[in-house]
Amino acid sequence: MRKWRGRGREGEKGRKRNEMKTKAVRIYGKKDLRLEEFDLPEMKEDEILARVISDSICMSSYKAALQGAEHKRIPDDININPTIIGHEFAGVLLNVGSKWKHKFREGQKFTIQPAMAHTGTLNAPGYSYRYIGGDATHIIISDIVMEADCLLPYDGEGWFPASLSEPMSCIVGAFHASYHVPPGTYKHEMGIRRGGRMAILAGVGPMGLGAIDYAIHQDRKPSMIAVTDIDNNRLSRAACLFPPERAEKEGIKLIYINTSKVTDPVKHLRDLTGGSGFDDVFIFAPVKQVVEQGDAILGFDGCLNFFAGPTNPEFRAEFNFYNVHYAFTHITGTSGGNTDDMRESLKLMGEGRINPAVMITHIGGLDAVADTTLNLPHIPGGKKLIYTNISMPLISLYKLGEMGAHNILYAELHKIVSKNGYIWSVEAERYLLANAKPI
Repeated sequence: MRKWRGRGREGEKGRKRNEMKTKAVRIYGKKDLRLEEFDLPEMKEDEILARVISDSICMSSYKAALQGAEHKRIPDDININPTIIGHEFAGVLLNVGSKWKHKFREGQKFTIQPAMAHTGTLNAPGYSYRYIGGDATHIIISDIVMEADCLLPYDGEGWFPASLSEPMSCIVGAFHASYHVPPGTYKHEMGIRRGGRMAILAGVGPMGLGAIDYAIHQDRKPSMIAVTDIDNNRLSRAACLFPPERAEKEGIKLIYINTSKVTDPVKHLRDLTGGSGFDDVFIFAPVKQVVEQGDAILGFDGCLNFFAGPTNPEFRAEFNFYNVHYAFTHITGTSGGNTDDMRESLKLMGEGRINPAVMITHIGGLDAVADTTLNLPHIPGGKKLIYTNISMPLISLYKLGEMGAHNILYAELHKIVSKNGYIWSVEAERYLLANAKPI
């Protein structure tokens, strides 16, 4: 697939300007993000006007901000025609063009699957388009999104679960992309090995937590999950969110390991499997040592999924090709999920089987987006959730009480989240949206 070369305004022909304004964070170049107010063009009959409510900030947006026009999804002419960033968003449809009235309605909640690769393009909302992206108050959803079946209705409570269905779909897709080949055949059996042994390396960041949640509560369960990291605080939080005792009720042995405290992490991990190694290994940090550790703990016909995309296009790690030849180990990589993956994540949320709120550690308003995105790797914690129609600095859920001494909004939010184990909730979201300062 070729990178989209600058198109100017998508669908520019035949448009007229009107007075519908939006505020949005747009990218003009490397590390050049700007919060601006501007007019949206008049909506066409094959488009949909929408209000964005929430967007969670992804490391992919940080990578795009660093690379600017060199990024595969970012147009070459953003210095002239900037695009709106943010691709993990949810909102409400305001005006549906006549072409789509049979399928969508005004007032309907929605989320979007930005990965439209099956259309033969790398273009994606939140990267490639001038009038659609998550970090905006209002957007125009282009016809290509509906044609790709990537505009998804959402009927659940709250808004943030719909925003988090996109990162959850990436996790779902990774689990489905793993594969195994029965000995003596050439048949690729897709998905993690049912009843197998799984390792999630560097696995207690926000996406790792989502992977633990999904691994425990989906239908195709492993029998063992070993989760590693080098940060005791993050491991302790993961163990509180997903205690081994709870996993045991699902028939899974869940083990947390701080590999920085182990003399020989590879031996320690392999010993957990009786020396035979793991069937499925997921890499959640683009670190050479972690990748090579994952390779070293693979068992016969083991599959390594390199989940965390690097910012360095020259990133490399060694892989044991002796084991590729004789132990049939193999590797795959996934970058995002597809629409079916997002539907599955929405379904699991609706059934109460997974709770992506555990990913969220910070909240903020649209005016916090640019600084948060550019400094994302240096802000501790998990997902940073943005409410796009309010003005609010980025704040940790654990700091609300401290800040509440001088701010009643923070004080009330602290009461709500503290009684819920500092996990964001629909109750907290409703209070915030009803009482926060509009932007």
